[in-house]
Amino acid sequence: MSDRLKVLPQYLLPKQALTELAGRFAARPCGGATTAFIRWFARHYGVNMQEAANPDPASYDTFNAFFTRALKPGVRPLADAPWLCPVDGAISQFGRIEGEQIFQAKGHRYSATALLGGDAALARQFAEGSFATIYLSPRDYHRIHMPSAGRLLRMIHVPGELFSVSPLTARGVPGLFARNERVVCIFETAAGPFALVLVGATIVGSMATAWHGVVNPPRVRDVREWHYADQNLTLDRGAEMGRFLLGSTVVMLFPATAGVRFNPLWQAGGSVRMGEAMA
Repeated sequence: MSDRLKVLPQYLLPKQALTELAGRFAARPCGGATTAFIRWFARHYGVNMQEAANPDPASYDTFNAFFTRALKPGVRPLADAPWLCPVDGAISQFGRIEGEQIFQAKGHRYSATALLGGDAALARQFAEGSFATIYLSPRDYHRIHMPSAGRLLRMIHVPGELFSVSPLTARGVPGLFARNERVVCIFETAAGPFALVLVGATIVGSMATAWHGVVNPPRVRDVREWHYADQNLTLDRGAEMGRFLLGSTVVMLFPATAGVRFNPLWQAGGSVRMGEAMA
């Protein structure tokens, strides 16, 4: 069966309703039921609770608190590299942006303009540059960190679909990352601008940033934008910049002038950890 046929049921599912229901459950303290579900989830997905700052499942009053758990100090040391991997996860794809086309999977590409909410002028800054896409599975640590020190310029919330972002869906749904709901964050660094895009998915209750808090909900029909260029809001290399309340994918865009050269050990499908050398 082709990947497109395998993902066909996702077009039919009430993804928004399922996501809102999951979000309400994940945010609600349910005592013993919450603890029992967290224990099952950790066993089922192989979550390494020994890395958690608080390894006791019973200490989390909600599933969201467990899912966005902090790690023990020192378990993610920062590499001596100009660009750090911002998350734990699996490399979906990475490489050169061809014109403004970004490679998603065999037979699928999408444009930087579409990813960035239709802003063609912003997308031109990344033409012929580089990109990296990393998928966060349910077992992963779900806080997102800065790959480099940067000053926040803009944040854009782009409403969209809520398809799964699993590798199967990436192969089967055209333009997946430019179709799903997403939060686009634009930073200025010593090497020029870069974009860090948080992509939502089915069951992803919400996305939050360190400076704004929860961005969604509310889920709205129109693109929303915030400007920060006059606020000197700077985040250090390796600092937390956001989190997924239930997991998803990050996409990073770099301009050609940044001269990004990815870690030669990287390969599509490979596992990565926050703080490792990315480029």
